Amino acid sequence: MPALSPALAHTTGNSAGTLRHASRLDALTADRHHDPMLIFKIFRTDEWQALRASGETAGAPIDLADGYVHFSTATQASETAAKHFANVDGLFLIAVNAEDAGDALKWEVSRGDALFPHLYRKLTLADVVWAQPLPLIDGVHQLPPGFEEASQ
Repeated sequence: MPALSPALAHTTGNSAGTLRHASRLDALTADRHHDPMLIFKIFRTDEWQALRASGETAGAPIDLADGYVHFSTATQASETAAKHFANVDGLFLIAVNAEDAGDALKWEVSRGDALFPHLYRKLTLADVVWAQPLPLIDGVHQLPPGFEEASQ
């Protein structure tokens, strides 16, 4: 699997207060024997900064209105960005391990009758596997290098 550019890799804290470095989009944890399924949240810069500052969030305004945190799968992320964040710059793509969300993660029918992951609890900074800028170039959000290959 392709590695992320070191300049783009972010470090996140976990609940034990230690740091883990996400150097690959499909980063493996030591206690797992398989690749985790990552799900993705798109945040505006201020929403991402608020999560980093407080350590938890109930999500963006749409999440608060709906009562859960909206996520997308790797195959849904690009369309989600285009549909809900058209021409919005300053976004971040946040990756979360679906298994770590536990029973609070529900898969529900949404856009195009596809199943989307919805988190029925606050999203915590400890949930974040990695975060990457989602730049807008010529009206199209650019997924991180290696995203497409790593999500297949």
